Amino acid sequence: MGLFNFIKGQLLEIIEWQDDSRDTLSYRYPEEDRAIMRGAQLIVRESQAAQFLYLGEFGDTFGPGKHTLSTENIPVLTALASWKYGFESPFKADVYFVTTRLFTGNKWGTSNPVMLRDNDFGVVRARAFGAYDFRVSDVKLFLKEVAGTDDHFRLEEFADTMRSRIVSVFSEALAAAKIPIMDVASRYQEVGEALLPLINPVIGAKYGLQMTSFILENVSVPPEVEQAIDKRSSMAAIGNLNDYVKYQMGQGLVTGTAGAGGVASEMAVGLAMAQQMVQSGILNPPSAPAPGFAPPAAAAATADLLSPADVAKILNVSESDVMASLTSGDLKGKQIGSTYRITRAALDQFLKS
Repeated sequence: MGLFNFIKGQLLEIIEWQDDSRDTLSYRYPEEDRAIMRGAQLIVRESQAAQFLYLGEFGDTFGPGKHTLSTENIPVLTALASWKYGFESPFKADVYFVTTRLFTGNKWGTSNPVMLRDNDFGVVRARAFGAYDFRVSDVKLFLKEVAGTDDHFRLEEFADTMRSRIVSVFSEALAAAKIPIMDVASRYQEVGEALLPLINPVIGAKYGLQMTSFILENVSVPPEVEQAIDKRSSMAAIGNLNDYVKYQMGQGLVTGTAGAGGVASEMAVGLAMAQQMVQSGILNPPSAPAPGFAPPAAAAATADLLSPADVAKILNVSESDVMASLTSGDLKGKQIGSTYRITRAALDQFLKS
């Protein structure tokens, strides 16, 4: 009788797990090496799934409900022979309980700047952080790729494991979406929603996870990119730069003071003087070629092209003012790589406008 009680004590009749930690993703039951009695009751609660493993291979996955276990509905081998004492065909197997509820408010962030290719600024170094909500969508894949054989896999371990993977997926999704860095920095919620359809297929196929929300809380770029964004915003507020300069010139001449329009007035006067000098031939007067020498057509074409720095010297303004006019379209130029080239004809047309 003692032997019978001992053997029966090594058998599991009811298998269930109540999670009161709120931070457990998977839990292996039982903790002791005991066999499961044929006809044992498996109780799986809502927001749980039970996964059987035998000799390292996945068996059935059970959802919420009460299940009667037998070797007919579990594809594992019987570990012990049949007994005569009221139970038969016990079997040994690992049972993993996986939490399938939604885990909210998980933080993510880039430990190092992420290199992004942007149409406006070229290659940009950006840092980003935010939050995401997720749940386990594929129990077997999650256990295989994320939790492994951990007998009690917690959210803290998951965050450490997945942080770098999520950042990698985020970087790839952002590059595939081709969202300008200016839009990323100004529309966090829209960008996060736009990235979800790109992120979910990747983490679903790799890790058996599903994100229900992906939130960008901040994207920071180097100071020089921030300055470029500020300049572009200022230009958009001004509108037509040529009309703005003319207006400020008139205001400066009326008041006779520098004030807010002083710089613009000086620029406009410089433009007028440069226009007169170009028309009178003072600037870049034609030089007589040496006797018997005719300059090649390519050399003449090259001499007719000006850089923004050349135009700035001619107009007696800063190079940033010239770039502003190029960007707004008031001054016509051809962008070659990361720089501009302006023809003298385009400069003359700008001075006449």
